[in-house]
Amino acid sequence: MIWQQLQSLIGSYPLALRGLAMTIALSLLSLILGTLIGFFLGVLRTKGNRLIIRVIGAWVDLIRGTPFLVQIFLIFFILPELGIELDAFTAGIIALTNLAACFICEIVAAGIRSVPTGQVEAALASGLSQWHRMRQVVLPQAMRVALPPLVGQYVLLIKDSSVVSAIGLTDLTRVGWLVVQRVPNGLLVFAIVGAGYFVVCYPLILLARRLEKNMNAAHGEVQL
Repeated sequence: MIWQQLQSLIGSYPLALRGLAMTIALSLLSLILGTLIGFFLGVLRTKGNRLIIRVIGAWVDLIRGTPFLVQIFLIFFILPELGIELDAFTAGIIALTNLAACFICEIVAAGIRSVPTGQVEAALASGLSQWHRMRQVVLPQAMRVALPPLVGQYVLLIKDSSVVSAIGLTDLTRVGWLVVQRVPNGLLVFAIVGAGYFVVCYPLILLARRLEKNMNAAHGEVQL
């Protein structure tokens, strides 16, 4: 029986590769778009006017305070009732990008706030414009602080991408559900699915550790 299950699993590898490719595509596109949008919102979160700061803060709190599954259902099932037709892939990208942007916004904003006020004032006294102060003084220092949690957020987003299986996308998680119908060994099947996510996420985990270690070393902290 075990041999038959292994044969069925081996025969399912083309479907598994499709699911893995879907997970990587969803994650990569969402990471790129979410980073760009989150970076922009993070700057506005600290440098915009009071109204903009409050609007961004309210949206970030709403997204961070509600389940991602509910968010993706609202996008996929509710928007068509308003006349906005979306396929599952587009809905997944929008939901994941929005989620990533909100978390990245807070990470970038925290990094900007970590820059000592004295350095900003020195840049102001030197006659630099706001754009040049941000580009030459604030952002380089802010990103050193923001990079480790930013990479950690990327890992979380890849894992959150598994939720898109709930709207019918054949990602790695949905492939697991399809295969387990033919191979009645859920432990084995989802152990393999989990291993697939681990293979994708582990390089980012190592990168986050290295960035954190380098940042601590730059601040003179002793690594144990």
